[in-house]
Amino acid sequence: MMPVSAFTPATLGKSAARLCRRACRLPRTLARNNSGVAFVEFAFAAPLVLGMGMLGTETAFYVITHMQVSQVAMQIADNVSRVGEQDVLIARQVFESDINESFIGAERLGEQIDIFEQGRIIVSSLQQNADGGQWIAWQRCRGAKVHDSTFGVQGNGATGTTFPGMGEAGREITASPGTAVIFVEISYDYEALTPFDIFDGNAITYTAAFNIRDNRNLTGLFQRNPPAPVANCNIYSADRPA
Repeated sequence: MMPVSAFTPATLGKSAARLCRRACRLPRTLARNNSGVAFVEFAFAAPLVLGMGMLGTETAFYVITHMQVSQVAMQIADNVSRVGEQDVLIARQVFESDINESFIGAERLGEQIDIFEQGRIIVSSLQQNADGGQWIAWQRCRGAKVHDSTFGVQGNGATGTTFPGMGEAGREITASPGTAVIFVEISYDYEALTPFDIFDGNAITYTAAFNIRDNRNLTGLFQRNPPAPVANCNIYSADRPA
């Protein structure tokens, strides 16, 4: 420890000068020190990179959901066009249980997107009436979304020729005499996967139509014993018909 007598004006001046030089060198030293640059750059870039990644993920999931809804529509239309009890002696009969099983197939295919919890599937049998016009002979539905068919309900066009068919206006699908077209409509409410909700709540709608494959009894849907529950279109539920 320096004695008190050592703190002369000269020594104090030298100490102050040294401190001043050190203080002046500090900004230059900090300017040359780049050891923390990477952390600073990461702090600025991370939110942008993370945001872009999440936006890309959301967009990809939205596109995949579109594809899955389209596939479900195609699958159930194809399945219902093929179902029925095969008998070489009589025209093939289609049962309520066949329709329910087709809905179960759609449930399996669309389980990753909760197809029945967030959407609704409507299956219609489009046929010709006695007047040669188009009519919806029967219609079955399943799904929690409150949505009725955009193209008509069961019984539309039962008489006359004013009902144009089902599908986009001006491009309606029609059934030929003695056969039927299975027309499927799906309406699904998209739910965002990430906080980027730019697509959240968008209604995804797809339709599909297949002509029946075999000679079919077109008088309606039949029941086995015991009867199967009916997927009526006035019920809005994701559950299987009961």
